[in-house]
Amino acid sequence: MATRSNKKVATQSAAAKQSISDETKAEAMKMAKATQKPNQTKEQTKLIAQGIEKGIAEYKKLQKGKARERDKARKQESKAKAREANIAAQDHRNIEERASSPYLPWGLLTLSWIGFITYILVSK
Repeated sequence: MATRSNKKVATQSAAAKQSISDETKAEAMKMAKATQKPNQTKEQTKLIAQGIEKGIAEYKKLQKGKARERDKARKQESKAKAREANIAAQDHRNIEERASSPYLPWGLLTLSWIGFITYILVSK
């Protein structure tokens, strides 16, 4: 069991190292050398560079997450606008459909006038 967990840890650390690009490694080493103090060993500088690499990788990961969230928000906003436009278009079509049948109100008006005139003529 202990060897399996050690293999998993080794595999995970190897995967983490592979995800860091050579460009990031070079940049981290450059920063580590720029901040190097006198009497600092190469091993210490390497450890500092690894820490910087991890920091850069974490920063990039956070930026990717933020970009993903921005994209999701933008897509949801565009979908909401599309829904609003669709609803507005449907409302406009409904109004046009109602306005396209003017015969009913005119027919009722004519019928009521005929009824009034008939009532007046019959009641005399």
